[in-house]
Amino acid sequence: MTAGVTVDGLPGRMIAIAITEPGGPEVLRAETRAVPVPKEGEVLIRVAAAGMNRGDLLQRQGLYPPPPGASDLPGLEVSGLVAACGPGVAGLAVGDRVCALVAGGGYAEYCAAPAAQCLPVPDGLDLATAAALPEALCTVWTNLVERGRLRAGDNVLIHGGASGIGTIAIQAARFLSAARVFATAGSPDKLALCAELGADRAIDHRNEDFVAIVKDATGGRGVDVILDMVGGDYLERNIEALAVEGRLVHISFIAGSRVCAELRPVMTKRLTITGSTLRGRSPADKAAIVAGVRADLWPRVADGQLRAVLDRGFALADAAAAHRYMHEGRHRGKILLHTGRRPSDKKPGEEPTT
Repeated sequence: MTAGVTVDGLPGRMIAIAITEPGGPEVLRAETRAVPVPKEGEVLIRVAAAGMNRGDLLQRQGLYPPPPGASDLPGLEVSGLVAACGPGVAGLAVGDRVCALVAGGGYAEYCAAPAAQCLPVPDGLDLATAAALPEALCTVWTNLVERGRLRAGDNVLIHGGASGIGTIAIQAARFLSAARVFATAGSPDKLALCAELGADRAIDHRNEDFVAIVKDATGGRGVDVILDMVGGDYLERNIEALAVEGRLVHISFIAGSRVCAELRPVMTKRLTITGSTLRGRSPADKAAIVAGVRADLWPRVADGQLRAVLDRGFALADAAAAHRYMHEGRHRGKILLHTGRRPSDKKPGEEPTT
């Protein structure tokens, strides 16, 4: 596509938020870019909203580069209307309401996405709100189900329970038949949110010892699965909190990636310590993960039982302000970037105007 109007009636240019150089939020700048051309098996989405993730902040700092062939623009999940279909696309048509997992390019008015990484937005779900779901659902599903081998009756500990990932993980663990769900958070309102979403015990990580609490609640046994986004000095405490044959799954390392731990309990309790990233995985892997989400969790989204928790919305042009806000860490749930919308005037914790 070139500047002007294409034969399909689509604009040739769009507004996008680019990273001009590694650095702070101020390096995010609005640019005019060519509208992407959907490739084989891809659809072009006219973006309603993009979900923000910590990976976006890391990319902006030069610490999380896009995989080969992906857009250099940040943004790992979007929602919107299908504007065009590339060759070989089946099951989707122009005008369909979708949300999608992408490897980059979400901070823009248009975004290309593999059709196999799209999910249909149910009629009862606000289109913009749907942007808060793909990355979190896929991260939770692959790490709880595939890597964490969550089984019915397992006890689960979710660190960062009030985060975008954590809020989905608490709900998903419930729907995947966990026996008890524990979640850590750091303020009264965040603890209340965890309990509201289904955590049996919300743990104040600033003032309570999560190891002692889960041990006491399980009769000294510990939990079967831990989903951890903290890293750092949490490693040894997580090991202590796990039951025999327990699984510790790392999805981030807010407190640091370099760790030191005693191996003896790993061996004596026959623990599994694993982790994953999502962005760099192959299209086939991502398609399989999205298929798992669609089968196991999307029906709960469709009937309204599994919901996105929204903190605040910002206009796409205010992406730098949104990054500053996320860095402060006061948000509960997801932050959205809306195309063609003004920032929400809601307070943190309230749902944004969409």
